[in-house]
Amino acid sequence: MTRYTDNESFEGGRKRSRSAMNMSAAQRRRNREIQAMAIESTSPQCIGDLEARGPLKVKNQVIGILRQHGTGGVVLPDPAFRETDFGAVVIDKNHLNGAPFEMAVVCEILNPEAGKGELRGTIKEVLGDIGNNDVRMLTVLRQFGLSPTFPEAVLKEVEPVSPSLDEETVNKEIAAGRKDLRDLLTITIDGEDAKDLDDAISLEELRNGNFRLYVHIADVSNYVREKTALDAEAYSRATSVYLVDRVIPMLPPKLSNGICSLNPKADRFTMTCEMIVDREGSTYDGKIYESVIHSDARMSYNECYRILTEPKDSDEEEYGPIVPMLSKMKVLAEILKSMRERRGALRFEFPETKVILNEDQTVKAVMPEPHNFVHGIIESFMICANEFVAKTYCSMSYSFVYRVHEDPDPIKIARFASVAKYHGAMGRLSGKIQPADIVRFMDTIGDDDALPVLDQLLLRSMAKARYSSECLGHFGLASKYYCHFTSPIRRYPDLMIHRIIKSHLHGENKRSHFGGIVEAAAEQSSEMERNAVDAERASVDIKVCEFMADKVGECYDGVVSSIIESGCFVMLDSSVEGFVPFRTLSDHYYFDEQRYRAVGARGGAVINIGQHMSVIVDNVDTELNRIDFRFADEFENTPAKKGRSSSYKSEKPSRGGRKTGDYRPSKGLSKGRPGGKPKSFGGRSGRGGKKGRR
Repeated sequence: MTRYTDNESFEGGRKRSRSAMNMSAAQRRRNREIQAMAIESTSPQCIGDLEARGPLKVKNQVIGILRQHGTGGVVLPDPAFRETDFGAVVIDKNHLNGAPFEMAVVCEILNPEAGKGELRGTIKEVLGDIGNNDVRMLTVLRQFGLSPTFPEAVLKEVEPVSPSLDEETVNKEIAAGRKDLRDLLTITIDGEDAKDLDDAISLEELRNGNFRLYVHIADVSNYVREKTALDAEAYSRATSVYLVDRVIPMLPPKLSNGICSLNPKADRFTMTCEMIVDREGSTYDGKIYESVIHSDARMSYNECYRILTEPKDSDEEEYGPIVPMLSKMKVLAEILKSMRERRGALRFEFPETKVILNEDQTVKAVMPEPHNFVHGIIESFMICANEFVAKTYCSMSYSFVYRVHEDPDPIKIARFASVAKYHGAMGRLSGKIQPADIVRFMDTIGDDDALPVLDQLLLRSMAKARYSSECLGHFGLASKYYCHFTSPIRRYPDLMIHRIIKSHLHGENKRSHFGGIVEAAAEQSSEMERNAVDAERASVDIKVCEFMADKVGECYDGVVSSIIESGCFVMLDSSVEGFVPFRTLSDHYYFDEQRYRAVGARGGAVINIGQHMSVIVDNVDTELNRIDFRFADEFENTPAKKGRSSSYKSEKPSRGGRKTGDYRPSKGLSKGRPGGKPKSFGGRSGRGGKKGRR
């Protein structure tokens, strides 16, 4: 650990006196007060100021525990949902509506414009005992306006849909122009537990050494038509939501897990993006068309990884021509990855949290989401298709929905650069910053321990990716053209894109029609994506706290992942993150914003991001979803039990091949908790990680 003397500090490469340092601290306090006033002036002043949330447009609603209060009751808002906590809500006896006390309830606010502590409400729903696993997840559903069921009108519309394609239907479509690709070797590659398989791959190596890549995507638009109850519901949801213990699908399971899913040994209608890719990774020719495929096999990431890294003599007999196709897929994916790196696509390296449940929905384990290079193979092919589709329709000036990631704010990037330089980064990030500039800057960092944390700080310094009717490019991918084409089962923008493409293929003159609706669809999808991300994080937080609740007193190794004025966050090898309050330490620590570290005022001890620490689980609050640690070793000498270490060992990529990541950061160089861990770019760029946010 770095230490400074009592009377001096180093900053910007020169000694500074204690008085100068104190003056800076005073200035920092004034700046924080000004910022706090600015935030307060724009913050919601009452619950009525909050925007409606989720597909159900939840508004003026509080989730909490109903307690007896005089002849009536009072609802204490669930502290896990701080944004709706404007104080206790008084329930008149006539508004209890038979609800029992000490239960989790949904409360509607009767006077939403009232100030804090003056709210009155009525009980709308009793969720149950908050200690019940299912009830905790129900609070997430209600808080974020998510419905696990579909309206009766929607279910009636999908009722006649056949679970399979008959030969007559297929032949009729082929006669109308749909291309028959059923004899083409085709596979899907997904996680073992995936049910909605919306993309499949075929690959051929040409005589000149180039590749013909087919990306087949479920033709959801064939079943979800405009101006139907089904389409209205899909538009409202805009995305599937992946909570820890359940999926809230965008489409009814009869479609998402049935006729739209590209299940093996079954004919399925698809939209195919066929591309010719050369040995430099350039896509110089291609076309998009309606097709019918017959998937030869449902492969998993782990299965393909084993075939490519630990081949068996029996593989050829069991998998036949799939084995050499997998080898070609690996070669092409490496070519595409190298091409993206040359143009400056950003690379990130940090874990997502995977929660494994027992049959009774209790938590069995928490670990970093496993990721191997086969995930990268599929990701590369999805990116290739998304870029080709976006470029094709942008060049025609067609009304479209693009996935955009705008240039970062230079001020936020400059703040990040000042922190990164303390960890060895060299060079400058100023002026019109290009993605390649950031890659070169990050590659100069020699502090491998701090690198994953710096990746997260960089991510939060950038804009959020969103949907737009304008083609504004994707900064993170260093791509001029980008859209989401590859996951129409779980994302509405992809479904709308398919409709637009099919309209163009059929020669329909509907430019003005789509021109009038694409921006609204883009805004709705962006809003619902943000809501889904928040709900997913909330569900993870609940289950992680549940998992750690019986581990108080146990000792673990971790890394400092973030620092704020009141303490620091430490992430364990399992990806569990907890907070160490500075008040639990013997010295007084102040937060050095410029270098993103904490310095002891008397002893000069320094706590840096990326620093390895041993911590003891001090407290787990399952109501607040908060985990508190305290330092072991020289910081604290309290005896502790040795915690159970995870047997999972992550496959750490090399510096030159760091995983790319999704652009859903929080504000600037956030001084608070990282807002839930940023999800990796990985997965399907269409299926990013397991949730598909790019």
